[in-house]
Amino acid sequence: MAKRILVVEDNDLNRKLFCDLLRAHGYSVEPVSDGREVLDKAREFIPNLMIMDIQLPHISGLELIEAIKADKTLKTIPVLAVTAYAGTGDEQRIRAAGAEGYISKPVSIGPFVEAVNKLI
Repeated sequence: MAKRILVVEDNDLNRKLFCDLLRAHGYSVEPVSDGREVLDKAREFIPNLMIMDIQLPHISGLELIEAIKADKTLKTIPVLAVTAYAGTGDEQRIRAAGAEGYISKPVSIGPFVEAVNKLI
């Protein structure tokens, strides 16, 4: 059975790219564009990995990671954070929120797939 990945990304092109790339590597993928739907979708889909954009409308990816790690059903699911802002201290804040992996945009295919494979 294919490993399941929940892709949380509000940008349509990025979401499609991530999903297409992951499907091409044999993963079952569930896209989510609205951060407000993430927790319910994750409980329903039970992914083996979540790919989380940090800059989302309505709720930040950091808040979502913290909520996931505080949830008894979801807390063991690894999170790969993906962000366009990669300033000083950002990776530390993202990892402190609970993300097991971190990659900055623009995403290169090789490092992205490597990061996914490492966490799944």
